[in-house]
Parts: sequence; structure tokens; C-alpha cells
Amino acid sequence: MEKKIILSADSTCDLGQELIARYNVVTVPLHIVLNDKSYDDLVNITPDEIYQNFDKTGKLPKTSAVNCQEYIDRFKPYVDEGYEVIHINIGSALSTSYNQCCIAAKELGHVYPVDSCNLSTGSGLLVIEAAERIKAGMCAEDIAKEVQGLACKCHGSFVVDKLTYLRAGGRCSSLAALGANLLNIKPRIDVNNRDGSMSVGKKYRGKLIKVLETYVNEQFEQYENIARDRVFITHSGVDKEVLDFVYDLVKSKDYFKEILITRAGCTISSHCGPGTLGVLFMTE
Repeated sequence: MEKKIILSADSTCDLGQELIARYNVVTVPLHIVLNDKSYDDLVNITPDEIYQNFDKTGKLPKTSAVNCQEYIDRFKPYVDEGYEVIHINIGSALSTSYNQCCIAAKELGHVYPVDSCNLSTGSGLLVIEAAERIKAGMCAEDIAKEVQGLACKCHGSFVVDKLTYLRAGGRCSSLAALGANLLNIKPRIDVNNRDGSMSVGKKYRGKLIKVLETYVNEQFEQYENIARDRVFITHSGVDKEVLDFVYDLVKSKDYFKEILITRAGCTISSHCGPGTLGVLFMTE
């Protein structure tokens, strides 16, 4: 008799409630520590509340991984009921969550962690790939292996409008942030899909909407074998005019069967701040 499968993911997959419901995903929240109080990502705190706190205090929250016991507590009831669990983690270079999940999996059995080697909807792409394989009737272990192999085909990057949050979080110097903001420089952050590490790519200059036009065109032009099923436009809070512009630009390419717009959760947003946007997709 085939085992039933639970599809689970770290909250950092940023799929949004509609897609989480569509693909029957259970999410495990990472933690947000703000003003000495711990919150669960998107459960009892929102990105806008983080932004409001930063505007008032100039302080950013700290984020922390899910620990082994939390994964055990979350997965054990499913395993006890005869389910197998596939869990998609945020990239291992970005968080210890994957390693903690692996420890929990060894203790429980029937749990298959996947290192997405990505963040946000770069991980979300793999969640959907897993969901489609569950629907097709594959077994959990085979799905996890196959989806792990797809991580290197997920491409994630973001353009950051202002460096204020990166500076406050210690990810760039005050002088560099000031210079970039004065010169209207907007860096592209690239995700290495071998481990999830991030680096600064091209540095654009100009108004956000024009920068995003160049960015989107460049992202699609560098790949000849783009997977046509879907693309994510994921943002941390941008003006509707900007979002509509990017959507229309992506749609004009006539590449994708589905264009999905999601907003990043607290973990991602607390690092980059408002005004950040990326296109995330897969190659064949």
C-alpha cells in the first residue's frame, strides 16, 4: 500500500496563501526576533509591521532558523499517522534550517528534506515541482531525489531599490549605501543555485521602473532553454505602477503559461526592505 505524502516547506518559499492552498502545502515558519520578542514569519507578524518599526526605531529584526525539535514536533504527527513528508528548505548557505531538518528526518524516518539552494519563490518553484509529482503518483523518496536535482535549474535574482536595509543589517557600509543612493544605483542580487549563497551582480543606475525593464530583459536573454510552465514576479512591496509594468513586460515575452505574482514574507523582506523585485524561473 502506497504511503500518503505531506508536502511541506519553510515559510521562506513565499508562495502566498492562494498557491499554498492550490498545492496543499504545509509551511513551517522561520522566526523573526523584533524588540526582544520572537514572532513566526507571516503567522503573527507582517513585513509592513517590520517596515513601520524600522521607520520608528531604525532597528531591524533578527531572523532565526527552525530548530530540529520544531521540525520533529511538526512532522511527528504526520509520520505517526502513516504519512511520508517531503520538506523543501531555504538554501543551506543562507540558514541552518536544512541541516536541522536533516537531523529531525534521521530521528523520525519517512521525512525527506530538500535543500532548495535558493530562497523565496526560487524555493517555491521546487515546491510546485514536488506537488506535481505527488499528484502524478510518485513515491516520496523518488520525488525528493528528483526535485533536489532540479535545484540547479532554478534561477533567482532581485533588484534592490534602496540600500537602507542592507546597510542597517550590516551587509554594506554606510558610505557605500550613501553613495549608491545618491547616485541612484540599484544592485542586482544573484542567488547561486548550487548552495543558495548570494552575491552582488550588475549595478544598475536610474529610476526603478527603467532599471527593472533592463533587468527583466537581461534575465530572459541569457537563457535559451527557459522552462515555459511558470515564472514568479516576487516583490517586497512596490508601487502598483511598477508591478503592473513588470507584469506587462513579462507577458509581452509570451514565454510562460502562467505568470505568478507573490509578495515576499518577513524573513526575506527584513533583509532587503521595500522596493525590491525579482523574476524567478526555471530552465529545462
